[in-house]
Amino acid sequence: MSRNVTVGLDGSTESRAAAMGAPPTPFGQWGRAAREAKLRGLPLRLVHVWEPVPEPMAQAPLLGAETPAHWRERIPRETAEELRMRHPGVHVDTEQIPGRPADALAVAAKGAELLVLGSRGLSGIGGFLVGSVGMAVIADTEIPVVLVRAGEQAANEHEAGPAGIPSAATAYRPVVLGIDTGHPDDAVLAFAFDEAARRGTSLRVVHGWNLPPYSAYGVPADPALNADLGRQKAAALSEVLRPWRRKYPDVEVVEESRSGSPAHHVIDASHDASLVVVGRRIRRNPIGVHIGSVTHAVLHHATAPVAVVAHD
Repeated sequence: MSRNVTVGLDGSTESRAAAMGAPPTPFGQWGRAAREAKLRGLPLRLVHVWEPVPEPMAQAPLLGAETPAHWRERIPRETAEELRMRHPGVHVDTEQIPGRPADALAVAAKGAELLVLGSRGLSGIGGFLVGSVGMAVIADTEIPVVLVRAGEQAANEHEAGPAGIPSAATAYRPVVLGIDTGHPDDAVLAFAFDEAARRGTSLRVVHGWNLPPYSAYGVPADPALNADLGRQKAAALSEVLRPWRRKYPDVEVVEESRSGSPAHHVIDASHDASLVVVGRRIRRNPIGVHIGSVTHAVLHHATAPVAVVAHD
């Protein structure tokens, strides 16, 4: 299969629109996927997953005259038409796959360069509602997965212009990378630097670390020791990033090493980001969903799209 950017459509919200007799409305993940494809110079592949139903039910009309089978064909076709109109330089293909959404999307993503999934926003700043399908796909997919809030617009990725309003004509907001200096991974670092380079924006690297255990037991903190620890952590971050700065000399890198919860610092940085990048260690145990506590928290509470990059 040729390299592409794949976006998954599960049909749930579209089905509600069908029942109301309204055409499907493109969500944020569709436009985001088209923009990612354009940045990479790759085709966009729309994968519509639907769970098979008995034939009599498939041919039964919804509230209007259209049947589930008719609507199943209409969703990807109209979505592709809309995307071709809005993104004329992007080649768009469609594919329909029967099966359980989580399993089908994980299989469909093999061979793609990127998989884009949607998520319902809890509020303007309240983060994502990541359902079981999204979490399962992220845990089972070894290519980078970008999770996008429904309704996200292209302007959300950009800085505010002279009028104080962001638009696609202004510069991209920074890419934020959450990193563990104790276990840095080249795949995660490469993805974050590539994304910043493609957007012509800066990379904000965030590293959170915990204070010594004595602070949890009411023992007076040692300011000198904490300051020295802070310098060591900052130096470790700089050392990890040194070869990547040389490899990407045109990417401005902002280093932030702070004491406190790593997830909290990344989530806080997401408020001014075009994309947040975090890693996920690949677990070979087939039982359970393995994402990691920091990545799990960022997925649920970041206010910018989140890219999860799997690594060994």
